[in-house]
Amino acid sequence: MNIKDDLVRHYHWLRVYGLNDSHSGNASVRDGDEVWVTPTGCCADTLTSGDLVACDFAGHIGRGASLDAALHVAAYAANPRARAILHSHGPYTVAMTMDNEEFVPADFEGQYHFGRVPVITIPFERYQELAPAKVAAALAGVPIAVVRGHGVFACAETLNLAYKWTCSLELSAKTAFIAQQAGKI
Repeated sequence: MNIKDDLVRHYHWLRVYGLNDSHSGNASVRDGDEVWVTPTGCCADTLTSGDLVACDFAGHIGRGASLDAALHVAAYAANPRARAILHSHGPYTVAMTMDNEEFVPADFEGQYHFGRVPVITIPFERYQELAPAKVAAALAGVPIAVVRGHGVFACAETLNLAYKWTCSLELSAKTAFIAQQAGKI
């Protein structure tokens, strides 16, 4: 499967499995010096590889690229091994990180994969200005980070691994939520 088709497939899975709504989140893959990004406002149900927008490290952000395209490019620049970034809005992760500086998974898998997940605070009105540097700095040291009240950014060497980090964190947050409701933590 070509890399652009694989990106569309993984972005679609974020929607199908409840990690994004029909038109939220974004995703990218790095192919050499080029970064392919989902378009702004695209629908995960109808996106095709021909809809992806090219961006590059010389500062060119293709017309119609996601509002987070500059963030994706900055994250790849800060993490040269990375080849994939997925941005999702998993409801349990967003809910469980609304008032923390970090998320510490209560479950074994979450502790094994992440230990602690940074939660970045970015004022809504300054998001586009501040997010690229803040999120890129966080992802230079960890595979996954959360922007408080907004969502998850997973950065990895492959789309499959970024998807794994995204799904694993959401399950850890869901487990923590259920455990809190049951009075177990």
